[in-house]
Amino acid sequence: MELISKMSISECETLRGILFDIDDTFTSGGKILKDAYSALWDLHKAGLFLIPITGRPAGWCDHIARMWPVDGIVGENGAFYFYYNKKEGKLLHRYFFPPEEVAKKKKEIEAIKKEILRKIPRAGIATDQPYRLFDLAIDFSEDVSPLTEREIGQICNVFSKHGARYKISSIHVNGWFGDYDKLTMTRTFIKERLNMDKEEIDRKFLFIGDSPNDEPMFKAFLLSVGVANIKRFAPKMKFLPKYITSANGSLGFAEMARIIIDKTHKKGVENGD
Repeated sequence: MELISKMSISECETLRGILFDIDDTFTSGGKILKDAYSALWDLHKAGLFLIPITGRPAGWCDHIARMWPVDGIVGENGAFYFYYNKKEGKLLHRYFFPPEEVAKKKKEIEAIKKEILRKIPRAGIATDQPYRLFDLAIDFSEDVSPLTEREIGQICNVFSKHGARYKISSIHVNGWFGDYDKLTMTRTFIKERLNMDKEEIDRKFLFIGDSPNDEPMFKAFLLSVGVANIKRFAPKMKFLPKYITSANGSLGFAEMARIIIDKTHKKGVENGD
């Protein structure tokens, strides 16, 4: 991983948009710092498409799609995307499958929850669980005392035993039924909303993240960035981002934005614009 300051002007010039994780990438210590939110507006004003890619719940995504300067959001690890249609003045949804399908798995999800809490009593149900449509989020460090790697592994084993898919973020283990993921829904969103094919998407969008559950995105996109706090996971990761920021979390996101905007502006100055 090279420092993001090494990113070339030509790489910045090819960008059509930024895809970004939220927890510990856009946030620091659970907060969106002023630097990051200002940077998001700066990227928006620069004309880049902005799409958060998150494991956070539908309730949060409704707010984000309406209130943030973004073009849409992929939530619950790829179960859906939301976007706000300014022309129609309303929020629109695209689900991988109808939320009603989840009802068929409700008993099994409840059984998984009970088994995890019985076997790993220090684990907790994520406080944002009431706002979720599709998955079960188990908290291992957000609002509970941090669990050990062994305990996190036990959580994953319970999901696996029940045939559920799971992903480990920096704060939660998310488990769900259904053959969907962040990368598939991200490409679906950009293809359907921006009319771009897979090759163009993977070349012209940058992804920035912070943890092992971002590996498929780091692998897929030609331009990828990790905020500095990803270094604690790097020894266990197979696919690393191309670039890394010098700062953690929110400040790393702001650092990335500043470099992209500065280098794009420099190109314009060199061209006499």
